[in-house]
Amino acid sequence: MTKKRPLILVTNDDGINAPGIRTLIEVMNTLGDVMVVAPDSPQSGMGHAITINDTLYCNSINVINGDPQKEYSCSGTPVDCVKIAVNEILKRKPDLCVSGINHGSNSSINVIYSGTMSAAVEAGTQGIPSIGFSLLDYSLEADFKPSKKFVKAIAQATLKNGLPKGVVLNVNIPKLKVSEIKGIKVCRQANAHWEEKFDKRTNPLGRDYYWLTGEFVNEDKGEDTDEWALHNGFVSVVPVQFDLTAHHAMKELNTWDF
Repeated sequence: MTKKRPLILVTNDDGINAPGIRTLIEVMNTLGDVMVVAPDSPQSGMGHAITINDTLYCNSINVINGDPQKEYSCSGTPVDCVKIAVNEILKRKPDLCVSGINHGSNSSINVIYSGTMSAAVEAGTQGIPSIGFSLLDYSLEADFKPSKKFVKAIAQATLKNGLPKGVVLNVNIPKLKVSEIKGIKVCRQANAHWEEKFDKRTNPLGRDYYWLTGEFVNEDKGEDTDEWALHNGFVSVVPVQFDLTAHHAMKELNTWDF
């Protein structure tokens, strides 16, 4: 009997026409049967947002270069894409969900804002092994080719081994040539933050408006973090849990007199 190929759901937050998702689709087609459900426009920074006060549209689109996967563009957020894929489009639960490849970092604190990672987390809450991939290059001309080797290796290992219950993977890839990347490191999330500023301006009608700016500050000197790995030429893999309970604080809170 021929073994069934894995069913792989591919999504992202940069939009269905972004070059990063095209690279991800190419790699996933070597590992299984691929279904793509991705936003019809960029949705960066949407976090775990869902559409509740508007209609959702999901349209089948023509596949580029005659590749075998089926593709749908969705009017909603990355999380909407996963929900509608699993509940309406796919005939069975996928064996793997991959999100990305994102333009730019989703390491450290950035994970909580990321539409890329929220799509992976949503799939994880539905019991699907899931991975978010990001490349540390914001350029529209970003070269995703060096990512292929590492995307395939991590996806293959996940299909083979599965993931611990309640865990998804946050993978970040440095902007380097393949020959310059030293390997893959399993890391913790660095304790870092953004020092945010708002650039206040006035439009021609006299109304004030703001551009969010800021500086990323990493005060975590640990050599076991994603930031250290990326700055030292490694692909970082952070296991992310979506149970947000601060278990270590429960004992202290239970001493409070409410």
